[in-house]
Amino acid sequence: MTAIQNQPQSPIAHLTPADVEQLGRELDAIREQVIADRGERDAAYIRKVVVTQRRLELGSRAVLLFSLFPPAWVVGTAGLAVAKILENMEIGHNVMHGQWDWMRDPKLHSTTWEWDNVSPAAQWKHSHNELHHTYTNVIGKDNDLGYGIMRVDEDQRWHPMHLGQPLWNFLNACFFEYGIAAYDLELGRNLRKGRHRDPKFRARVRAVGRKIRRQVLKDYVLHPLLSGPSFLSTMAATFTANLIRNLWTHSVIMCGHFPSGVQTFTRRSITGETRGEWYLRQMLGSANISGSRAMHIMTGNLSFQIEHHLFPDLPSNRYQEIAPQVRALFDRYGLTYTTGNLPKQVGSAWWKIIRLSLPNRSTPAVEQTPVPTPAVEQTPAPTATAVLTPG
Repeated sequence: MTAIQNQPQSPIAHLTPADVEQLGRELDAIREQVIADRGERDAAYIRKVVVTQRRLELGSRAVLLFSLFPPAWVVGTAGLAVAKILENMEIGHNVMHGQWDWMRDPKLHSTTWEWDNVSPAAQWKHSHNELHHTYTNVIGKDNDLGYGIMRVDEDQRWHPMHLGQPLWNFLNACFFEYGIAAYDLELGRNLRKGRHRDPKFRARVRAVGRKIRRQVLKDYVLHPLLSGPSFLSTMAATFTANLIRNLWTHSVIMCGHFPSGVQTFTRRSITGETRGEWYLRQMLGSANISGSRAMHIMTGNLSFQIEHHLFPDLPSNRYQEIAPQVRALFDRYGLTYTTGNLPKQVGSAWWKIIRLSLPNRSTPAVEQTPVPTPAVEQTPAPTATAVLTPG
């Protein structure tokens, strides 16, 4: 904490260690309030979303049986894209976070859900829940920060290969589900270190291969075959729906941690991190998207990324309710609540990626390379005062 407080531009220079721990206690109180209140209306909400998603997917796939007719192609493709977004964002992501485990429903439990994505649920839960949510925006620790392939902070050493990162990012957006699978495998890192023969790594690769085969068989073989003469047009419709889902998901996730105003952190910033400091890092390292209720549902309520990172295991339908309380804490403690509409946040994130593809005008004081690594969803046990230093 001391290092950042001594910096004149520090966003938390005005906070004392006591302030930070009091902030943590107030956030704990918000969390406990929701846990004590969750119940039937929350269960009814997620069950309604699941039923709506399944009906929409079945209806859209039925329409696509006649995809040779342009109106059927357009309606079926649009419906299937929305169904896939709902399944990945509001259902899959949040169920696998354990947000609904308290219901004790085996069909909506984090240990049983397998989503409509080429990345196996078990691998995603490790890389996302255990690693990303522990090391949020810590350069060299949080692989979500640049997906391990991009320069996302001025203090990271520039390399000529970074000139291509706008193109890599666009390609990653188009085929995002495959990018997530490679990210979950830490594919580049493991291949560079010669771990391709490691039995555990090979087992994980085989699991991804099996999942890809199942997804391809369902989307590009079985369903198109049922369409008979509409085989090729149904295949094209499914590809288009997956593309829309990938572009949407990528955009929402970029908006959570890349826009202007979001802080990054050095590795030493989490040494001995207390619970209050962990909360503070989530607040500084996340950004929201403003919009309608429908838009929030389509983002899986990750439009409330700040609230999600503070409380990743609370039911997603509660984020909008507690957002005013969280924002009030930002105001009271003199912190900036980073938010904006979707075009603004997407544009800001893309501008950062383009800007950082070029070398700095002056040599950075600290050089860091984007080396992915990682560890657990729960807040690390405090052992000493952390040095919360932006990257």
